[in-house]
This record gives sequence, C-alpha cells and structure tokens, in this order.
Amino acid sequence: MKRIIISLAVILTAMTINAKTPVIGISGFTNSGVCSANMTYIKSVRQAGGVPLVIPVTSDDAQIEAVVNAVDGLIMTGGEDFDPLKWYGEEPLRALGEVVPERDEFDVKLVRAAVAKGIPVLGICRGEQLLAVAFGGSLWQDIPSQVGESFVKHRQGSTTSSYGTHSISIDKGSFLEKVTGSAKATVNSFHHQAVKDVPKGLKVIARSADGIVEGVERSGRLEGYADGGALIIGTQFHPECLVAGGDPYYLGIFKLLVEESSK
Repeated sequence: MKRIIISLAVILTAMTINAKTPVIGISGFTNSGVCSANMTYIKSVRQAGGVPLVIPVTSDDAQIEAVVNAVDGLIMTGGEDFDPLKWYGEEPLRALGEVVPERDEFDVKLVRAAVAKGIPVLGICRGEQLLAVAFGGSLWQDIPSQVGESFVKHRQGSTTSSYGTHSISIDKGSFLEKVTGSAKATVNSFHHQAVKDVPKGLKVIARSADGIVEGVERSGRLEGYADGGALIIGTQFHPECLVAGGDPYYLGIFKLLVEESSK
C-alpha cells in the first residue's frame, strides 16, 4: 500500500513539474535605440494564460537558437514593409513603405528556426506576411495600386485599434471558425500590404470582401524547409488590439497558441 501511495506521489509530482506555464516569445522591433513590443501582445498572452517574453532584434544565429530553446510558443508581430527585391524578387513600387533590413533578417531567421524546432507560431499583420515571405511566397506590395478591384478600406487610420471596421469571411473547420464560432467576423485593419502567393504547406482560411487574405493556417508540411510540424496560424488583422481593448471575442486565438505551446 505504501509503495502505491509513494508511486502516486511521484507521478503527481512529475505531472506538476511538466504542467508548467508556457513561455510565449514575442518578436520585438527597434526604434531610437530601444527594443520593444506593444503592450497589446503582452496583455493578450497573459489573458490567455501564457508568460510573455519580448525577443530583441538580432541577426546572430547562436542568439536566435538560444531564444528558440527558451520559448514554448512564438508570436511574430506587426510592423514595417518587407524588402521585396531581397525576399521575393520583385522591384519595389513607389508606394512601398519603410523597410528595415535588420528586422527582416531577424524575423525570417527566427520564424524559420521556430518552425524547424516544432514551436507553435502565430503571425499577426506583418507576422502573417512573414509566413509567406519566409517560406517561399510573396506579397502584394501595395493593395490600392496593385489590386484594382479592391474596395475595402484596409487602413482605418485614427479609428481606435480596438474597434473593427470591416468584415471577413471564414472557412468552415479553420482555426478562426473554431475560436470564433462563426463564418463571418468584424476585424480591425492597419495594412497596405498582404499575402499574394501562399507557400506550399499553408492555406488561406479567411478573406475580406475584396479577396484580400485575412487568415492562414497549416495545410501540410512546408516544402523545402525544415519543419517540426507544429501549429502555424496567421491573421492579417490585429486580434491583440481587440483583446487588449476589452473584447474577448478573439482571445481564443491566443488560448489556442498557449494550449499548443504547453504540449
């Protein structure tokens, strides 16, 4: 009897140790000598039950490897435009915005390392675009000048980021349909670029009324890249702003990431 009790105690202790709160890395950006990430990402991770960890920009492979070994999940955040010439072989258009080469390299190295290790990844806005850029896809450099029939306002300007301004259609059975419980949703919008060519291994699961990609997820293995097979999801909109603004509707996205990262 004593042996049974001792064995149960050992098992329960092991379960307690293994059931740690997952650490969710959040890709940072640099500005005027400061490396940071918006508090909206941090608040959303905390509300979902994870521990947020902001990752400073670096091109050092050893540093990136150390970071990947220290986190359980990863959020790739919004920000500047990607260099189209370097990353998907297109000449830059006049409407191309600010490009930060150091961040481009950091983001691509970081997300590739995370995917290779089997760490769950959530890409938001630029982060969703990164999923295309880093794994063989491409972007619309500028929606207004390149997508002629586009009629949805994809930059809501000074309207508060916690308010949705246009609708999206969501595929049945996708992660977005599961976490929202709906085939349609209202989202915020702060971009002029978007995913154009989707890499093999990812699929589009949400679009705006004018056809712009608003959500992607894994459909198979990423061809030509090391792939650990973990969760890969992306949104063009900013669910963290909506969650941090008091709307729990999209909190399920972050709960999904935290849940997958705790496995």
